Amino acid sequence: MAKVIHIHLTHGIEGTKRKDWYFSSITAIYTVLTAEQVGATKNYLLHAGLSGNGTVCTKKAIIKHHTITERGSLHMKQEILSRITIKEGDITKEQICAIVNAANSSLLGGGGVDGAIHRAAGIELLSECARIGGCPPGEARSTGGYKLPAKHVIHTVGPIWRGGGKNEAETLAAAYKNSLNEALRLGAERVAFPAISTGVYRFPPAQAAAIAVKTVADFLAEHKEIKEVRLVCFSAESKKYHEEALAKISAD
Repeated sequence: MAKVIHIHLTHGIEGTKRKDWYFSSITAIYTVLTAEQVGATKNYLLHAGLSGNGTVCTKKAIIKHHTITERGSLHMKQEILSRITIKEGDITKEQICAIVNAANSSLLGGGGVDGAIHRAAGIELLSECARIGGCPPGEARSTGGYKLPAKHVIHTVGPIWRGGGKNEAETLAAAYKNSLNEALRLGAERVAFPAISTGVYRFPPAQAAAIAVKTVADFLAEHKEIKEVRLVCFSAESKKYHEEALAKISAD
């Protein structure tokens, strides 16, 4: 059996109209929401008797623990994975709420998908990026889409592969997760990603695909507002790696 913690906020929070949030653990709550927004600290909830389908009410939220049967858990997994689309194509042509740009830390354009997005969006994108002032690896920033079909561009900086001993996997996962958090903030229900860091940053493509798919699936399990994540691969080989990663999660 699996457990889900449902938080219904009785008071809105700035930047989103969302009232209902779903998490796999108490610890996971505080990676997205603050103690002030929930109306309780992590330590309080850990000792508040949520286990066994319990309910805790605070001044800010109603917090419920649900136990899901194996059959229910399988149905939930299928629903989550159905919101992930994998395709080969040109991300600059995606008709979608937001696309993610695999940017460099300057946000001023570069090669690969970064250069392609800047060329397709026009000079206005570069002007807005210049005002942002850069972005550290693993984080995300957003701009308008300008001449792109997408309304928003979420810029994230993936890690440069240095052999795997410099927290490259953690930074890549953070790039996907923070981009999705930015999509939530923007109200973007459908988001398209390239294969971050697998070009000139030389991240091994099969490993990068596994990280991408797992991070996205974990995020979708807790955020029903995101209706679709589209993984847009630049080659048939990249698409194959992502499909294999999705199949592995489905079989687990």
